[in-house]
Amino acid sequence: MARENRRMHVLMISDVYFPRINGVSTSIQTFRTTLARLGVRVTVVAPDYPGTNSEADADEDILRLPSRAVPLDPEDRLMRWSHLAQLDRRLANANSCEFDLVHVQTPFAAHYAGLRLARARGIPCLATYHTHFEEYLFHYIRFLPRSALRYAAPCLARHQCAALDAIVVPSQPMAATLRDYGVAAPLHVIATGLPESQFLRGDGKRFRQTWGIGPECEIALFVGRAAHEKNVGFLLEMLAVARRQRPALMLVIAGEGPALPALRRQAAALGIADHVRFVGYLPREGGLRDCYAAADVFTFASLTETQGLVLLEAMAVGLPVLAIPALGAAEIILPRRGAVAAADTPEAFAAQLVDLLGQPTQLAAMSEQGIAFAREWDATAQGARLAALYRQLLRSAAAVAPLAPALVQ
Repeated sequence: MARENRRMHVLMISDVYFPRINGVSTSIQTFRTTLARLGVRVTVVAPDYPGTNSEADADEDILRLPSRAVPLDPEDRLMRWSHLAQLDRRLANANSCEFDLVHVQTPFAAHYAGLRLARARGIPCLATYHTHFEEYLFHYIRFLPRSALRYAAPCLARHQCAALDAIVVPSQPMAATLRDYGVAAPLHVIATGLPESQFLRGDGKRFRQTWGIGPECEIALFVGRAAHEKNVGFLLEMLAVARRQRPALMLVIAGEGPALPALRRQAAALGIADHVRFVGYLPREGGLRDCYAAADVFTFASLTETQGLVLLEAMAVGLPVLAIPALGAAEIILPRRGAVAAADTPEAFAAQLVDLLGQPTQLAAMSEQGIAFAREWDATAQGARLAALYRQLLRSAAAVAPLAPALVQ
């Protein structure tokens, strides 16, 4: 099909995608849906996940590559380099294989494969910077001293960003971090927005009945990956303190990950195992909505969020948030519309939680404020900003190699 007679076609490549649940997967899905409505076709290249069935696999615009397990991280998969090296050829044999640009979503194998493909085809390559490298490397490369990782993270960020035609970051604080690292390229702040479906509330009573949590119990909720960089152990320490004043308080942890065995052991050591529910990953369309509806306060202690999308998801269903305002999460917490900025010690955090639970009027006001605030993070508006960046890159490329006017107007 001639270029001038077709819509823009973007290749997104990522080291992670559904059925693996995390913020990157959610961001890709949200933007794909929104961009499709804006006339932009998106094809995703991602690892396969053997032994899982996903409705997404029936999508002709999702290409799964053979993968292998990641050491120390059973949830994740690493696309095999032999297949990544043949990606251009495989795409060339597929229908509608013309792409206008490549959008990289993760900084691992996908980054280098996406950049290689873009350069081979002479098309722009951009990346979204979802990962706070310094904290991530610290938790997963334990054999190196933290001082070495503090040096390595900025070097890696500068090296990767220098090779790109554009860099997207999901928050201003993450942009500031990259500038502190010495990244000189322009940074485009485009957050992941919330689709309307995120505002649907579930059945909290059903969740409590399913998990044996009585109506007299108060629930503090964490939703996210049970990973070391998420600082979930902090919440367990906090719960042990808070229960001294709120003995009916429970902590629900909705998520899985490599830190889960250690978290179970920590809960037992603190004597709170009977007051913690590890409920695993819950389906977004049912169980997760019910989980949010059952909770009294959403608690979050991660210091590494580049945006903190899960905070907005909690607010969208009216769940008040108590969270540490670190990095990208600060943009969501510090306006204090549905959220309280939490202290960074378990004792002080616990005191704030106990105080909130004792003020139902404040919690009700925070619920309304949070919903209104979350609606300002509109997925369509964010998708339009990303589509505009795509067009800007195509216009810049057209100055060197002419492109079809229909794609850059």
